[in-house]
Amino acid sequence: MEFRRITGLPPYVFAEIDALKLAARRAGRDVVDFAFGNPDIPSPEVAVEKLAEAVHNPRNHRYSASRGIPKLRQAVAALYQRRFGVDLDPETEVVTTIGAKEGLSHLMWVLLGPGDSALVPSPSYPIHIYAPLFAGAEVRHVRLGEVPEGGGDTSEVFFGNLMEAWESAWPKPRVVILSFPHNPTTACVDLAWMQRIVDFAREHGIVLVHDFAYADIAFDGYRPPSILEVPGAKECAVELYSMTKSFSMAGWRVAFLVGNPQIVAALTKLKSYLDYGTFQPIQIAAIVAMNEAPEYPAAVNEVYRSRRDALCDGLGRIGWPVERPRGTMFLWAPIPEPYRELSSLEFARFLVEEAEVAVSPGEGFGPGGEGHVRFALIENEQRIGQAVRNLRRTLTKL
Repeated sequence: MEFRRITGLPPYVFAEIDALKLAARRAGRDVVDFAFGNPDIPSPEVAVEKLAEAVHNPRNHRYSASRGIPKLRQAVAALYQRRFGVDLDPETEVVTTIGAKEGLSHLMWVLLGPGDSALVPSPSYPIHIYAPLFAGAEVRHVRLGEVPEGGGDTSEVFFGNLMEAWESAWPKPRVVILSFPHNPTTACVDLAWMQRIVDFAREHGIVLVHDFAYADIAFDGYRPPSILEVPGAKECAVELYSMTKSFSMAGWRVAFLVGNPQIVAALTKLKSYLDYGTFQPIQIAAIVAMNEAPEYPAAVNEVYRSRRDALCDGLGRIGWPVERPRGTMFLWAPIPEPYRELSSLEFARFLVEEAEVAVSPGEGFGPGGEGHVRFALIENEQRIGQAVRNLRRTLTKL
């Protein structure tokens, strides 16, 4: 049988690591899992209690609002005002999505089609690459990599690469997908950088789509900027804010597209044909989380900071120094020099089989990811210590 849209998809390399991890555990081996960025921190208790209460009300069992119930949209508008000083009209500048992946994927359907193209950082979270392709558009990869020899700022390197990709592209790309703090590389930018890209987009009629998944996961005094903090950004930009990482509500699937009202309206119209919204008790509980547990993201952030420090310190002690990220719940680790004859998939396979440590191979994040592996900070400090001991025993060439 012949299928559409999925025939060109490459093998999902993360699935191989998952299979190896599962096989090892079935054999009784204790694999420390850093492979999948699946938050293990509990969701806010007040949200869980509200969910349990709301689900007992049969009125909440009916179809809900695809765009999100009014108080939910009001809650995220209030959050943006508190957190970023950004005013949002909950009626015209906010739509609820069933997670950020769903929101981004369907957004590409209204922004792109055959003959269009999008600029996407490389490496990148896979949906950033494949959502434009599912819409029938082309993807032009923009290198987001290490600082070149002689020094420099990673964000400046990326901006220069972005300008070069724009100049060389024909037809000119309609959309630029951004995500800072960045998964998987953990790269960060400041508000001045956002100002420059907004100015460029307004000048050239480009739509900026900023996936702000790690809005609240930042360390060492760094505060990730919302692109909507830039004056004039609503003319050309939308942003995806998710409760997955900030409030540790991954399985709840609650996110929002905010910003440019025309783009928000376009996605709202499409979604009205595709879904009836997230289960209403979940929407009600998400309102309570934002309104009654506004400090919860700070508590979540502290857990990730502690894990980051434990893992960076542990890897450094065994001769595998990794840059300490300023944002995200990940470490982006170059494969140690004595093992660079292995591909990232081979190295990740080696770590599962020999060290009982699971990581994500860099090649799974598209061009530019090879030569690295990604650690997700989803294990506690005790398990991190166990992983470091396993790695010390296994990586004998360090």
